[in-house]
Amino acid sequence: MIITFLGTGTSQGVPVIGDNCEVCLSADTHDKRLRSSILIEADDKTIVVDSGPDFRYQMLRANVQHLDAIVFTHEHKDHVAGMDDIRAFNYKQNGPVDIYADERVQKALRREFPYIFDDKGIPGIPQINLNTISLTPFVVGSVHFTPIQVMHYKLPVLGFRIKDFTYITDAKTVSVDEKEKIRGTKILVINALQKDKHISHFTLAEAIAFAQDIGAETTYFTHISHRLGKHADVSKELPAGIELAYDGLQITI
Repeated sequence: MIITFLGTGTSQGVPVIGDNCEVCLSADTHDKRLRSSILIEADDKTIVVDSGPDFRYQMLRANVQHLDAIVFTHEHKDHVAGMDDIRAFNYKQNGPVDIYADERVQKALRREFPYIFDDKGIPGIPQINLNTISLTPFVVGSVHFTPIQVMHYKLPVLGFRIKDFTYITDAKTVSVDEKEKIRGTKILVINALQKDKHISHFTLAEAIAFAQDIGAETTYFTHISHRLGKHADVSKELPAGIELAYDGLQITI
């Protein structure tokens, strides 16, 4: 199974036009971060976790030719805004794409994309099969997902463990019980927004402490804002076994 990081950035901390942002101006491709998402390619399924505003370009950039499912972590726009663009896959595959989301996220999707859910039979709109998930493990083809609930300030957000790989975005706190679902993970992906204190995201120091508590063989930081700094500079500050993820990074699990 191959995991590709389609995006490792975030809408948080995006500078306004005209700012002298060293990350924006960097020539290092590691600093070109689209909104956070991963692609999971198994023998029988191609799955994306979250479809943010950059979804269409991410699919083109990664040359994704087939899409079976999208699994959503939560309903914020930087994670769902691109769902409309599945229509290209509907056309190519002549069928719907499976959507996996909890009931709260489904409610938000119906509010944001009402035309997808009406019964008027309008041609050309995205075609989906909606699947309800919760904290109970579920399967997409041969891919087994164990949901992990983290708190994004006051909003519950789902992370997912697949075999010995755990993917979490938008975490600020994680309960003891949910941590137990993560322990034993060999590869951990967790958000590290910036160095300064933030109400709803791990800071760099908090992400490092969380990674060291879990003790995975390798930890990758994602959901990185421009405020964290350039990839090359931040990488020098990280302990052994902890790295910044970057768009296009591939790992095999």
